[in-house]
Amino acid sequence: MTGAGTETADGRGPEAVITAAAASVRYYSVAPGVRLNVRSGPGTGYSVVRVLPEGSKVAIYCQTPGTRIRGPYGTSNIWDNIANGQYVSDAYIYTGSDGYVARRCS
Repeated sequence: MTGAGTETADGRGPEAVITAAAASVRYYSVAPGVRLNVRSGPGTGYSVVRVLPEGSKVAIYCQTPGTRIRGPYGTSNIWDNIANGQYVSDAYIYTGSDGYVARRCS
């Protein structure tokens, strides 16, 4: 583990590692005109933890199967993990694909 202000094994400072990780995050748009429920797990049986306002964009960190949902972008059982313990149905996120666009959640 590197401490504050120390270099990584490859000689880069900690800021380079953070910048590289942030550069790999891609944001996707929520369907227009939709206020989207964010749930604590990949399905409608999980509690709503917050609601995304219209016009939101989300980062997808991983994806997992769950409740099948019909939305503006088709019917899908794929759920997108957008933060720790926060999931949205992929049927409401414009990814440009009917399949997985991120790694599977473990």
